Order: sequence, then C-alpha cells, then structure tokens
Amino acid sequence: MAVRRRVLIVLAILAGGALLAGGWLAVRVAQAAGALQDLQAAVDGARPEIDALDVPALEARLPAVQDAAARAASASGDPVWSLATHLPVVGDDLTAVRAVATAADDLAHDAAPDLLAAAALLTGGPGADGAAATARPVPAGWVDLAPLSAAAPAAARAAAVVDTLRADLAPIDAAGLTGRVAGPVAELQDGLDGSAPALAAARDLADVLPAMLGADAPRTYLLLSLNPAELRAQGGIVGAVAVLRASDGAVGLVGQRSTADLPELPAPALPLTDGERALHGDRLGRWVQDTVLTPDFPRAAELAAAFWTASTGEPVDGVLATDPVVVADLLAATGRTVEAGGQALSGDTLLRALLRDAYLAYGDPRAGDAFYAAVATAVFGVVRDAAADPAAARAAVTTAGSALAERRVAAWSAHPAEQARLAASAVGGAFLTGAPPTPAGDAGGAVGVFLDDATAGKLGYDLTATVTVAIAGCGTPGPTAEVRLRLDYAPPADVAAYPAQVLGDGGSGLPPGWLATNVAFYGPRDARLGEVRRDGTVVGGQSVREARRDVAVLTSRLAPGTGEEYTVAVPAPGGALTVWTTPTLTGPGFVTAACPG
Repeated sequence: MAVRRRVLIVLAILAGGALLAGGWLAVRVAQAAGALQDLQAAVDGARPEIDALDVPALEARLPAVQDAAARAASASGDPVWSLATHLPVVGDDLTAVRAVATAADDLAHDAAPDLLAAAALLTGGPGADGAAATARPVPAGWVDLAPLSAAAPAAARAAAVVDTLRADLAPIDAAGLTGRVAGPVAELQDGLDGSAPALAAARDLADVLPAMLGADAPRTYLLLSLNPAELRAQGGIVGAVAVLRASDGAVGLVGQRSTADLPELPAPALPLTDGERALHGDRLGRWVQDTVLTPDFPRAAELAAAFWTASTGEPVDGVLATDPVVVADLLAATGRTVEAGGQALSGDTLLRALLRDAYLAYGDPRAGDAFYAAVATAVFGVVRDAAADPAAARAAVTTAGSALAERRVAAWSAHPAEQARLAASAVGGAFLTGAPPTPAGDAGGAVGVFLDDATAGKLGYDLTATVTVAIAGCGTPGPTAEVRLRLDYAPPADVAAYPAQVLGDGGSGLPPGWLATNVAFYGPRDARLGEVRRDGTVVGGQSVREARRDVAVLTSRLAPGTGEEYTVAVPAPGGALTVWTTPTLTGPGFVTAACPG
C-alpha cells in the first residue's frame, strides 16, 4: 500500500506539474501573441513611412517596435515554451512563433538602427552620428555620392543580421503551419529575401566603394545603356555609351557616344576563347553593341573597356551597365521627366518612346540611336537633381534596391582587388568567371537561360519571355528541376510594314515581322544539361562547352501572334535552384525555386 501511495503521489505531482506548465505556457503564448499583435500594428502603421522612406518618422516609431519585439522574444524564449516545441500538433507552430519573435527582436534592435542610419545618410537626414547630412561643394552638374560611401558600413552591418535571420528561418516550411502562424512567417521570410540583394551589395562593396568613387584619385568609367528591344544576354545591345568621372565621392557625366560613333574593329579587341568563338563568332570582340552577348558581365565589361581604348585611345577604370526599365522606374518613383527630341518623357511613356517610337519616327537608324543617347544623357540630370532632393532621393534608393534584386545593374572594375569583391557579389554579374551568392547557392550551381536577338531589329519590344522553375523529387537524395522558358510574340497588326531598322536586316531569312531569337541554356558547372524540348518535343541545336558548363543553343522563330515553350531538366542540389536569365522589359534576371522547408 505504501508503494502504491507513493506512486499515486508522484503521478499527482506530475499531473499537477503538467497542469501548471500548461497554464504557464498558455500565459506565455498569450503574452507572445499580444506582443506580436502590437508589433504587427506598429509595422502596419509605419508602412506609408517605410514606402516613403520617411526616416524621422520611422525613428520615432522604433522604440515601440523594439519594445513589442522584445516582449515577444522574451515570452517565446521561456524554458517551458522550448519543451513544448517537441509536442505533436502544436510543436511546429510554437517553433515558428519563437523563430519569428527572435527574428523580429534582432531586426528591431540590431538591423533597424543601422538601416535607418544608412537611409538618413542617403536621403539627407541625420546620419549614424546624429549629425545632419549636409550638401558639400561639388562641380556644377555633378552628383554627390559621398553619402553612399558613408552609408555602406551601416548597411553592411544590417546585411549581416539579415543573412543570419534568413538562415535561421529557412528550415521553417510556412505551408505546414496553421493559418494564423503561416502568414506572418511567410511574410517575414519574403521580406528578408527581398531586402537581401541590396543589403548584400552594400556589404560586399562597403570597403571598396570610397576608392571606386575617387577618394584616392580620380576615376573614369563607361556607362553602357542597354537596349532590350534588341536582346543580348546581359539585357540588350549597347545603345549608348556615357563617360563618367568620379572624384572625391562626386560623379559627373563628361562624355557621350552613340554606337554609330564607335564603328566595328577589324579584329576582336581582346583574344576570344574557343567557346566564345563557337557561340558568338568574332562579334563579341568587334562590335561594342555585341560585347554583352556573353552572360558573364566581367567578360563583357573587359571587352567593352578594351573596345573603347582601341577606338579612342583612352583607358578606363571600370564599366557599369543598366537598362531603360530602371530609368522608367526612377522617373515614375520621383515624378520627374526627361526631355529628348522635343518630348517630355515620364515613367509611363519612356519605354515606348525610346524603344519603339524613336525607330518609327526616324528614317535613319543612327537618328534613333542618337535619340537613345540623348535620353541617357538627360537621365543623368534626373539622378543629379534627385540626389539633392530628400523626397526624390528616398524614391531613388527604393528603385535602386529593386534594380539590384532584378539584376538590372552591373559593375566591373579594372583594379584587381576591387574586381575580386565585385565578382563575389550579385552586382558583379560573374556567371561564368566568379562565384557570387544567389538566392539558392552560388553561381556555380545555378543555371542560365539567355536570349540573343537574331533578327537584327527592334522587335524585342513586343516579346514577352517568362522563365519558371519547378522542383521535383523533394526529400530524395537527387532532386531535379524543370526550367521552363515561355516566349510570346505579340506585335501590332501592321508590323510587317515597319521600317527596316525595326524589322531587321533580313539576314534571318524570315518574312517581315517575324522574330528570330537565339536561346542559350547553360547547365550547372561540372554537371550534365538535360534534353531541351520545344512544346514537348526534343529538339537539337548547337552544343558547346564553356567555363565547365554544358551549353545548348537553339533558335526560336515566331510569327506575329504566336508563342512557344522550352523546357530542360537540370540537377537541383539541396532541393533549390537559381536561374540567371536575361533581364527583359517584363522579366527579371533572377528566378528561384526551392522545395518546401
């Protein structure tokens, strides 16, 4: 009887303990829920200020956000909560809530102050030291980018916090959680992923940015304006070349050339590899427009710099590239317009005027190129004015972040130490020659889908290219991915009557108004590329090996109003894959997919 009594006492104590633990857990869950609700309310209330990058207002809200985040982290960090994460049914949700609360606390206390300090420096507000960022004397017409250098270290510190939190949250499958938990988890994961590219660029460039902006000695850069109406792997042919001078943190536009001013060279500006010749012939090195045929931006930039020096005798310190989608977004965000050809072009009208109407209005294609160059020059004035206007600067910073995330901005330095940092970052675009991080591993494990206009016209304005990825075999030792490219060509009904500079030179052998596009599929490094299918049927094409990658090249030929779909199977190590692709008018340069969890 005594033994039985002791057993009953022990069971009663355990039951009482369980009840107490359950009650205490309920209290802590209620505390965490209340804190997270307060946090969500604070964040929702700040969304207009976040969108407007209103730094003083956000700084005023920060203490309330930090308090709510700290309370949520404290409640979910309780030892009883930790034990309860191992329970069936509710354990995953409790784990996810604790991860969200911890991440929110780290963001509020570790990342947010640095981000606000960086934003203040970029937009003319008080910086990290509390002092107002004031304008300083710069040459007339130049843009003062010294605040960018000053902001980079703070942004780099925030990037480190975001990287850690992304890794902590990556194992959580939001789809497997209850509805009330799944939404906040997925929102936080998406927010961290969306901010990562711009923060990563700041982290990678923080140390070298001052020198690149002329802190030690003046620098000279080429700015390539890409034209996606005639596609190339990097986004479009080089439509205009600007010369930028950087000195003591300020940047000025000191020269401008249309491609008509840079005729082809008798021989490539640099020796070409066997793979490059097999894929592109000698176009890559003889025409500045075609230096961007390669999907590797460091190589494209080397060729453009060498072409420039061979044509003008002038060396350069680096090469930058961007496309008119960034310009249109910048105009729309800042409410500015640019004047060109007697027109005031806004974010809504720029792309059509630049990529279609200019080539219809002028009988000489060189006049269309000149119009393109005039717009590129005018845009520099918009950037200059935006840098001096805090409201416009805030909008420009947001636009720049989106451009980085969509791989619409690239940079290369002729200085080896700086280029090593650039090549290791997303802004370096080193698909073949480097190992920059991507949303799913580094570039070596990524694959590529790149487009090259084969009509020699400007019909790419009417082409929609959509790249998607589907992962199969999740949870198995060897998951694979199906990469799908959908091409849809929808020009106006009277396209066949367009002038030759739009329709092309006829070299494709197609009827007027048809569009030919070379499609290049690049496999992962040291891995096989599967069969390429067009609308479900295996198709042949050119097979080349370049930079340890299998490359398959096919030519799409589309009549007006038609489309087709290409698919290829590739490995997806770890159940995730990033596809580098050509940034187009409607699609970004990165596509990513991953298995749940």
